[in-house]
Amino acid sequence: MTVQDSAAGPADGAALAAFTAEWEAWHRRQQAALADAHGFLAITGQHWLTADPQRFPDAPGAWSTGEHGVTVVLDDGEELVVDGTAVRGRHSFGVIPERGGVNAVWQDAVIEVARRGGQDLVRPRHPGHPLRTSFSGTPAYAPDPRWVLTGRYTPFAEPQPTTVGAAVEGLEHVYDAPGRIEFTLGGREVGVTAFNGGSPGSLLVLFTDATSGLTTYAAVRSLRVEAPDPDGRVVLDFNRAANLPCAYTAFATCPLPPAGNRLPVAIEAGEKIPHERAA
Repeated sequence: MTVQDSAAGPADGAALAAFTAEWEAWHRRQQAALADAHGFLAITGQHWLTADPQRFPDAPGAWSTGEHGVTVVLDDGEELVVDGTAVRGRHSFGVIPERGGVNAVWQDAVIEVARRGGQDLVRPRHPGHPLRTSFSGTPAYAPDPRWVLTGRYTPFAEPQPTTVGAAVEGLEHVYDAPGRIEFTLGGREVGVTAFNGGSPGSLLVLFTDATSGLTTYAAVRSLRVEAPDPDGRVVLDFNRAANLPCAYTAFATCPLPPAGNRLPVAIEAGEKIPHERAA
């Protein structure tokens, strides 16, 4: 099967209005999640833990990690709430799995304890952080049905462990890639490696294109793809190409695209460079 650019899409005014309204609702949800009181815009620091206890200006306690996982030692008068229970003194978070995390509440902040790229870290999230309070939304291209494409998903015989870089220099992520998506883009046959999405059967594509670093964030954009139909057909709506948190803050460990996911065409759709980075 040869995959072609999709010609299907809203053709009349009412359908186009509905298409645009659906996109606008999606974009509002994106912005609301990003600007949540304890979302990525609220992060005030990204502190990598070592065996030596360290104190940080935006979190209580002295933090360390070792064979038995992450530990914090709280001074008199300091308190965290973990899973609804107040803890004082010494508290062990145990061994945190890769890409896992625990949130501990401190006053109006959340202290994220996580593991990324084989290393433990602490990321305090304060609602009053200026990056969050001054957030005015993300610019984006106007939604256009011509950027809704069809593709063919082909699963690998076995998921393939795929190592990618990260927004943090020297850090790497390893994901199991279940397959590839092939489609036609700007008259060219292209293919991208797909990772598992957030819901059963869905897929996630990390990519750059010819707009990257010009009108869109240079390092990566992401596209969520619904589960393939029984024939392997998928829909790629590049109007919903989204920034990852690293587009807004240096305190993120976002994965970068696999080498083969650098598309040779300018995809003038989806989210653009955030105002925070453009400055």
